[in-house]
Amino acid sequence: MSDRAESRDPALAAAQAVKAYIRMHREKLAEDGEMLGLLLPQRFGDARVRDMQSYVIERLATENATLRAERDGLKSDRAVRLGDGVRRLVLDLIDARSFEEAIAVATSAASAFGADKVALCVEGENAAPRGCEGVRLIAHGTTLAVLGRESSGAVLSGGGEVLLGDGSCKSVAVFRLRIGRDTPAALFVLGAQNEGRFEGDETAADLSFFARALERAIRAWLDLPKL
Repeated sequence: MSDRAESRDPALAAAQAVKAYIRMHREKLAEDGEMLGLLLPQRFGDARVRDMQSYVIERLATENATLRAERDGLKSDRAVRLGDGVRRLVLDLIDARSFEEAIAVATSAASAFGADKVALCVEGENAAPRGCEGVRLIAHGTTLAVLGRESSGAVLSGGGEVLLGDGSCKSVAVFRLRIGRDTPAALFVLGAQNEGRFEGDETAADLSFFARALERAIRAWLDLPKL
């Protein structure tokens, strides 16, 4: 048997020694931010991490600030899009030269609100007015069943089959139209196939504003007194 020690690669020997140290001192290693920074450069970059807790807190704060900025940016973009759509549609209502044109503005408003379906629902049994495509007749009592006596609007997860004639809508926005004291109950309804499409205060405010403008335009064309 040879008394000579087996020759070993110095780099391999050093790596094995480091591994052995880590196995024996895991708790100490977890508290040594500088060593963790050296072992995990992909996580910490060139930063010299001496206080791991402070580093993690600062990093999380930075990431949260970035996420908040992205979220606020998305909310702002969405609000701008809907706000512009409302302004354009209200101007179109003012510019309408007939009752039919005013109704057409409402029944073609789906894309402006990111919806897939839109309808004016009127409680009644007779045929819808001629030249007013998009006007749907609904059973008496539907408005009361959907909104109650006082609510001016609501966002539903269903009801599209009854209100829009389309059961695929998973998000339905419904707004009461107070047209006249003796006129049939009416609703302005939007439907989207995506869930939660009409959630959010800004969206609800925009849709409600358009519904109020629409009921006033209809009232004016029908020469009804103000409510």
